[in-house]
Amino acid sequence: MVRGLYTAWTGMANEQKRLDVIANNLANSATVGYKKEGVTSQSFDQHLAIKIKDKSEPYVERQIGRMSLGVKVGEVYTDYNGGSLRETENTFDLAIDGEGFFEVAVTDRLGNTRLRYTRAGGFHMTRDGFVVDADGNHLQGESGDLQVPADAGEIAIDAEGHVYADGELVDRVLLHDFEDYNYLKKFADVYYEPVDGAKEKDALGLIRQGYTEQSNVNVVSEMVQMIAITRAYEANQKVIQSVDQTLENSANSIGRL
Repeated sequence: MVRGLYTAWTGMANEQKRLDVIANNLANSATVGYKKEGVTSQSFDQHLAIKIKDKSEPYVERQIGRMSLGVKVGEVYTDYNGGSLRETENTFDLAIDGEGFFEVAVTDRLGNTRLRYTRAGGFHMTRDGFVVDADGNHLQGESGDLQVPADAGEIAIDAEGHVYADGELVDRVLLHDFEDYNYLKKFADVYYEPVDGAKEKDALGLIRQGYTEQSNVNVVSEMVQMIAITRAYEANQKVIQSVDQTLENSANSIGRL
């Protein structure tokens, strides 16, 4: 019976984690380049009772039955399916039509710079002509930090990433892609960093100037899942209440007999 309390608690903890992930998806439903997350569930590893030094079968450790103690979170995964492209007509707004990532240089508070990858293409130009994202991270081109003449009259970026300032080629935005996205670690909702084992491959996506890629979160679907999770959480609560009431009756009523 106490095992029932534990099983119901694992269900509540699992639903809480799923709710946290969905809440984050909804909070980022309007975030450019955001990729929604999901959670898998799995049963606890089965715990086996074993009889030891049983005289009926000397020196044989035999399993006695199987017990599953509930559910646990399997993993949090990212859905890398592309979002819709939204036209903005802003010169430095870029979207990737297909597979691939932009490369940006991220500098932390200690001054350390790391290269990370993103689909969030809401860029703008600084007074010095550098192209940066909303967090001030520099977009990378073939020559490093992408910089264009600050006094240029027209900036054009073609589908292959070539950057032209008043008709003159100044640099090229390179796209990067990876064979297996399971080797990418997520940072701050829209940035990714490869881990050991990640292998790069040619990026086949095309760059669309004047567009941004929207979040791939389906708000209606996420709300439906949230309702289902809430009901599952309440069902586990009722199990705990029922077991608690039964234990109370056992202690107060049957115990007196």
